[in-house]
Amino acid sequence: MPSLSPEIANVGELASRAARLHARQIAVTTPQRACTYEQLDRRANRLANALRGLGLQRGDRVGVYLPNCIEIVELELACYKAALVKAPMNARLAPIEVAEVIVNSDATLIVTTAARAETFLPLLKGAAPKLLLLDAAEGTPASYEGQLALASDAFSTERVRADELAVLHYTSGSSGVLKAAMQTFGNRLAQLRKFLSRSEGLRPGDLLGLVGPITHASGMQIVPALCSGATIRLFTGFEPARFLSDMKTERVTHTFMVPTMINMLLAELQGRYRPLPDLQRLGYGAAPMAPARIMQAMDVFGPVLSQGYGAGETTSGVCGLSVEDHLFARAAMPDRLASCGRPFLESVVEIVDDEGQLVAPGEVGEIVVGGEDIFAGYWRAPELTAEVLKDGRYHTGDLARADDEGYIYIVDRKKDMVISGGFNVYPSEVEAVLYQHAAVAEACVFSVPDDKWGEAVAAHIVLRPGASPDTAGLDDFCAARLAGFKRPRRIEFVDSLLKNANGKVARKAIQTPYWAGHARRVN
Repeated sequence: MPSLSPEIANVGELASRAARLHARQIAVTTPQRACTYEQLDRRANRLANALRGLGLQRGDRVGVYLPNCIEIVELELACYKAALVKAPMNARLAPIEVAEVIVNSDATLIVTTAARAETFLPLLKGAAPKLLLLDAAEGTPASYEGQLALASDAFSTERVRADELAVLHYTSGSSGVLKAAMQTFGNRLAQLRKFLSRSEGLRPGDLLGLVGPITHASGMQIVPALCSGATIRLFTGFEPARFLSDMKTERVTHTFMVPTMINMLLAELQGRYRPLPDLQRLGYGAAPMAPARIMQAMDVFGPVLSQGYGAGETTSGVCGLSVEDHLFARAAMPDRLASCGRPFLESVVEIVDDEGQLVAPGEVGEIVVGGEDIFAGYWRAPELTAEVLKDGRYHTGDLARADDEGYIYIVDRKKDMVISGGFNVYPSEVEAVLYQHAAVAEACVFSVPDDKWGEAVAAHIVLRPGASPDTAGLDDFCAARLAGFKRPRRIEFVDSLLKNANGKVARKAIQTPYWAGHARRVN
């Protein structure tokens, strides 16, 4: 049955219009090369033609397994133009994880390098996708540049409908279940419009530095940046001293980081202030950030911080804490720095109880989100979809409360909550207290089995340089700030916290060994 969904503007065509407006301006740059808007659009057209020439049809999945590079940007635009489905993979995934994504997505073609292909090809269990290799000899069929050289730079962008699949956004896998959020062309257009409507958005002449994997959260800013006439500087890898030097030398005006990266920069700077004088906006998100660290970052980087809250299932941010919000909170309401902000106008964000009823301000419930950017479900996983997508609204699994002014405070994940002696303990609350201690650089709080209380609170702590482990001192510190049932009963000092490929603390992986031999992750 043909789709009844309306035709909409293809975001690939909107990027082409921007290319005509800013033809000679640099669109994307790396240490290896730079590409003007005109060059980028032509190469994207060539790639779209090449993909068609390789036999790919509308709706086919195209996997990309590369570190940050201009080719990822070219591929994103080409897939939009040709109505193909992009299936990006984090470059830090293990080969077996890459193979699982390729098999699950039923990808027709993978864009990668020869060395990377060698690691996952033996693990594909019968799947045989075509390959385009960035480093293949130009005369070979698998050569990325060779295919572009043979293709025309004129391409008629496909017309698309709102419900057509555009991207398979694979989650970071912290739950241990492989799942991909199906983002439609309608979702992506809504995300673009939302970004362009923000007063804090990019403008021609701005330089956006992206250091996180552009296959995931950082990459959501690519098309909006191009449609804004800005220049994108792609970084590969994150080494704090080098990153700070490059950001300053190249006069980057905007960037986005996960809190872990900001913490690493603060440790590198050791109290030095205003290291990036051209920086106008430092966006952060994808994980909670302790208010104490936010204030420290404001001291160091200046009045430039803004936060976004969203997920792959929402395609874009649904709440935001603006620069102005940060400044007001710092001056008058420090507790507000624990908020992820207020809902954007385009998003319907509600907090509901287990029966789906709205809770009163101050009460804890689950965040539920609606809007044009809500995903269409999980790829080939109807049961998982039914658990979280109800009446077109996404049930996030995030527990939160709202204040009287509509600012939302995430308390924790439903699945991360510790129930000790019948009391609910939210790890993020305990972590926020630990981060106030001068010796603590990083903290992860989780549950461990306890014969008396069922579950007890435990913490892994990474100390600041020069600090000494002092379990008794930390316990006294927590005792003065937390109810007894919330205090960590087990504290372990570790060199580093285990993190997933996207830089998020892997709480479940840290917790798992403590529950070995238990049938359930609750006691």
